[in-house]
Amino acid sequence: MEQATFLKINPADSVVVCLQPKKKGDIISVDGHDIILSQDTPAGHKVLIKDVHEGENIIKYGYPIGHARQDLKQGEWVNENNLKTNLSGTLEYTYQPVEEKLNIAKENRTFRGYRRKNGDVGVRNEIWVVPTVGCVNGIAERLVKQLRQETQCKDIDAVYAWHHNYGCSQLSEDHENTRKVLRDICLHPNAGAVLVLSLGCENNQPDDFMQMLGDYDKERIRLLVTQKVEGDEVEAGMQILRELYDIASKDRREEVPVSELRVGLKCGGSDGFSGITANPLVGEFSDWLVAQGGTSVLTEVPEMFGAETILMNRCETKELFEQTVSLINNFKNYFLSHGEPVGENPSPGNKAGGISTLEDKALGCTQKCGRAPVSGVMEYGDRLQNKGLNLLSAPGNDLVASTALASCGCHIVLFTTGRGTPFGTFVPTMKIATNPTLAKNKPQWVDFSAGQLIEGRTMQELVPEFIDKVLSVASGEHARNEENDYREISIFKNGVTL
Repeated sequence: MEQATFLKINPADSVVVCLQPKKKGDIISVDGHDIILSQDTPAGHKVLIKDVHEGENIIKYGYPIGHARQDLKQGEWVNENNLKTNLSGTLEYTYQPVEEKLNIAKENRTFRGYRRKNGDVGVRNEIWVVPTVGCVNGIAERLVKQLRQETQCKDIDAVYAWHHNYGCSQLSEDHENTRKVLRDICLHPNAGAVLVLSLGCENNQPDDFMQMLGDYDKERIRLLVTQKVEGDEVEAGMQILRELYDIASKDRREEVPVSELRVGLKCGGSDGFSGITANPLVGEFSDWLVAQGGTSVLTEVPEMFGAETILMNRCETKELFEQTVSLINNFKNYFLSHGEPVGENPSPGNKAGGISTLEDKALGCTQKCGRAPVSGVMEYGDRLQNKGLNLLSAPGNDLVASTALASCGCHIVLFTTGRGTPFGTFVPTMKIATNPTLAKNKPQWVDFSAGQLIEGRTMQELVPEFIDKVLSVASGEHARNEENDYREISIFKNGVTL
């Protein structure tokens, strides 16, 4: 069969997406009509298949992705120069629930994880040093380096310090966000043991912070206040870490039902293929996991703008709908309070890859969460309470959003990308390439290529392979970011620094 060179995603669309680069004068046949291309058009970009007037909406994925800046003719390359967003300020919404059954069979699949004392499950057994304030980052890194040298991490998965710039000189919401994220890291089941490392005089007071952890495992989570140590704080820290290593090194993996798995859904460095290949593939996985009783979490609230009603109408209850409305409008107000437009999101890389407006991006981004109903809505720093599909408040920034997903309790982040990115947060961060070129050029970054979908593979063929890959990583196989030792955190900041 001849490989397709363009794709019309939805019957209502007024554009097609080029699967391969096209030349001026090329002819494509769409719905029985021949269309002559007016310009050279890169792969992943849009070509208009009917004339539109200035101000008229242009349709992709069956929804408006903006309006024409001027009269346009069929065959023209549609991009940010002739397409303008429809987004502006906050909106009022009406709950119009849509019920859709997934009809996905339960498979009784398992992965090999670590069962914790409180019944929670981790997919890694690591020792973490968590600074309460950035002032002790250097000490934390020194402790980690020495423990790695002493133990060679023979009976645990890894040792890390999660350094950051905060914990002091912050006010109100920023200060609480820092405390919540650090709390969430300390309680994360991917850690077999944690040393909370404090200076002592910071705003994030150590005793208050430890109380914030609630009923935690005091054998595996310890505190060291360095200003209270008489003498060498590094040796004092090493004494605690050696004890923690002795405890965590005895943990072993066991078979765990896949219903215990929690994955975060994120995209970055998107391109015109994101909404065609990788995001729908991750959406299929998300639906499969939810059908097994597991949990997935979608974030990047600004990248829901333009597709938010799809999510709102999938909310299981009116209360969840109202929480989602607040999620959206609160983030719009955050933009507006800083004098920024709500629709100014696609990055230069996004635009070069074929994404022209925020609606264009959002309608592709939200496909990562499939068709499952929304069963939970969380504020930034909240911890997961509900199984199924959850929405989480966080910005689109890759590292901030991925950190937020891990902090809420996700074991793994599934990160789709068309331009490519090497980073990882404090849990395995799997990169799913949207196109075969990226997968070929950056195999050291990419864990799975959804670009196979434009090379002739079908979604039906690829989904089982992707499920197997995710469960392998959950069972201990390293994601590319872990192989490269690319792991860090970033905490959301809004207000002043004292």
